[in-house]
Amino acid sequence: MHDDLLLLDSIRLNFSQASLHLMNISIGFIMFGVALGIKWENFKSIFLNPRTAIIGLSSQFLALPAVTFIAVWLLGSFITPSVAFGMLLVASCPGGNISNFISSVARANVALSVSLTAIGTVLAVIFTPLNFAFWGGLYSTTSPLLRPIHIDPFEMFQTVTILLGLPVAAGIIFSQKLPKITRVIQKPIEKLSILVFAAFVFLAFRNNYEYFIRYINWILIIVLIHNALALSTGYLFAGAFGLNRSDRRTISIETGIQNSGLGLVLLFNPKIFPPELNMGGMAFIAAWWGIWHILSGLSLATLWSFRRSEQKVTG
Repeated sequence: MHDDLLLLDSIRLNFSQASLHLMNISIGFIMFGVALGIKWENFKSIFLNPRTAIIGLSSQFLALPAVTFIAVWLLGSFITPSVAFGMLLVASCPGGNISNFISSVARANVALSVSLTAIGTVLAVIFTPLNFAFWGGLYSTTSPLLRPIHIDPFEMFQTVTILLGLPVAAGIIFSQKLPKITRVIQKPIEKLSILVFAAFVFLAFRNNYEYFIRYINWILIIVLIHNALALSTGYLFAGAFGLNRSDRRTISIETGIQNSGLGLVLLFNPKIFPPELNMGGMAFIAAWWGIWHILSGLSLATLWSFRRSEQKVTG
């Protein structure tokens, strides 16, 4: 396993400059679509019920990166540094844009899901570069076989601000200033953004189909384990604080559904990850996560939909 993944690390994925620009535009469009559904009431609900929201955000931005770090440390002899960094990068990203839909299928607390997605997307501008710089730096210094890498958190902050901050701000302002138009275009844009994301991931695999087929067995296993850890972390973390089943489901989904597309865009920014780092494994982890978390999330949500989830208020 390790030897196969070591070969994957040295692979430079085939992406033209036009493809990279398309990925950047795709992420911006997706986040604009997400922001159209964000209302100021979502942020207000955070202040009215701060305990549940803080637990959810802590699971996303504190517990998941920490659990991921422990996982890559325990798997150290089986995986390569590139794969480990890919797992840490995915764990540092905010929740994915389909978590609200999956929460509705799971009969979870959709209002909480929307609020967590809204505030989590905003906080990601700070926490994504901060988490990756911290946990990635810690991993590089604790691995005896790995030379330390130096990721510029400010450069990542700038990129995340452009990819997340600006489209989200534009979407929120648009929905507030033009509510009638927003009501008309919101649903079509949500559906279109999912298609855009699917095309985005398809593009990543199409240009690198040969490598994908050769190494998918190991990548699939690693992402399956990591995603299961993420979903379990959210559920158990929320349960440790005594939240009801509906809220536990929501926080599990918010923690297990990650915006791995953002991770891919960051990965292909040469100012953040210079090409000489040979991070082929990172790209395949992030790209396959973008497919797998939809399958696992919907499967888990369907299973949960057959079980009642008590809805009681938690402070």
